[in-house]
Amino acid sequence: MDDKGVEQAAILLMSLGEEEASEVFKHLSPKEVQALGETMAKLKVVRREQVDGALTRFESVALEQSTLVQDTDEYVRSVLRKALGEDKANLLLDRILQGSDVSSIESLKWMDAASVAELIRNEHPQIIATILAHLDHDQSSSVLKLFSERNRNEVLIRIATLDGIQPTALKDLNEVMSQILAGGERMKKTSLGGAKTAAEIINLMGSSVEASTLDYIREADADLAQKIMDNMFTFDDLNKIDDKGMQAVLKEVQSEALVLALKGASPELREKIFRNMSTRAAETLREDLESRGPVRLSEVEAEQKEMLKIVRRLVDEGQIVLATGGDDQFI
Repeated sequence: MDDKGVEQAAILLMSLGEEEASEVFKHLSPKEVQALGETMAKLKVVRREQVDGALTRFESVALEQSTLVQDTDEYVRSVLRKALGEDKANLLLDRILQGSDVSSIESLKWMDAASVAELIRNEHPQIIATILAHLDHDQSSSVLKLFSERNRNEVLIRIATLDGIQPTALKDLNEVMSQILAGGERMKKTSLGGAKTAAEIINLMGSSVEASTLDYIREADADLAQKIMDNMFTFDDLNKIDDKGMQAVLKEVQSEALVLALKGASPELREKIFRNMSTRAAETLREDLESRGPVRLSEVEAEQKEMLKIVRRLVDEGQIVLATGGDDQFI
């Protein structure tokens, strides 16, 4: 959801009243609750037309929604078993519906990075890797930044080589982290971890940490380091996006955020972005870049990371593709 959508959702919740709004919050993810809470706190004054607009949009969206089945999990089970047979369907169902079997780990997603780090820092690196592979990549990245360099690198190597979780491993995890992850014996092996997961976490940790981490992994396993690097995506890799894809990305980036992000961009990437904007917008952006004074590197990297998140989401949604060097290769 874009910033405008979050603001309209916040206005809608504020118009519902405390009791009704609290019921809605119970069904949201930690990130959604945080985003809406922050937005609501900033809305000191709301104009009548803003409320009307939010209510109108809600009504329009609500009218378009319909419930096709009452129990979607059971529907998926039935359809897949009829289509694929019991054995093949069960293999897929373990992966598709496994989220309900790891509900206890959701408690970590509500905690700040410092709390999670304090909770797990003294556990075995394999246990830490298993836990962090379950969390959102940006949260895992924030947690690992609070570890020592040696421990951080050790955990990332294990994340990169993690190809699933056996029930026995989850049983061990349950014994030492029983308040975090329960029901391990019921779990089937799930697909998580790997070089791609490690790469996405490293991408969010900043250039200085990135370099030292990759050097450490390269010394331990050169092939693994190369696999991770192949899956990494840096800000300059935005050049790999075609013009149509770049235009889709720019639609979701605020002007101020773009100015900050481009302070650390290559001339080639700047020109690509200018080329995919209207003449007036490009001229305004050039002027803003020229007039903006020195900016903290941390601010630049933060906005670049936000743009990379947008790119990854659009890639996952199939709205854009990233060329990887060959004429017919895409990821």
